[in-house]
Amino acid sequence: MKHLLIPVLLSFGVAASAADTYSIDPTHTHATFSFQHLGFSTFHGKIPSQRGTISLDREKKTGEVDVVFDLAALTTGVKKFDDHLRSKDFFAVETHPTATFKASKITFKGDVPASVTGDLTIKGISKPVTLQVTSFHCGQHPMLKVPACGANASATINRSDFGLTYALPAVKDQITLDIEVEAAREQE
Repeated sequence: MKHLLIPVLLSFGVAASAADTYSIDPTHTHATFSFQHLGFSTFHGKIPSQRGTISLDREKKTGEVDVVFDLAALTTGVKKFDDHLRSKDFFAVETHPTATFKASKITFKGDVPASVTGDLTIKGISKPVTLQVTSFHCGQHPMLKVPACGANASATINRSDFGLTYALPAVKDQITLDIEVEAAREQE
């Protein structure tokens, strides 16, 4: 009887001390950035993900994140500005086509992640960043028909920490990052 119960418990996600690995859905995972433009308005842009994985062990309250963002696909809705952001004045996409976020510290509040601390790498420069999780939900994905998780998280960084110093101080140093992620659990 005990051997028959284990597969049933595993199918409901109550495996003892086992981490679940989720593959990032690049069409629903991106970083939105915003900054003050010359003190007049807040400007927004979006950087889609290329790929990534999230590992969560909800029983042990641990996990890891590894996401790659496609800087060549960054968009603000203004082509001329997008081209400038991709240039050596900002992201230098020719030599640094991606940015990454790799984390091995997830802090939980109750049963859900509250923050994720890791290294953000832009232009080959890595700095520690803590993302505050503002929403988190796991469940059966209605279209994919597999278990999935989604989250939103945010942080404020200084762009100068990553060598993005063009137009300082006229354009403020502080950048707000909002990360949206959807990921499907990898099937064994």
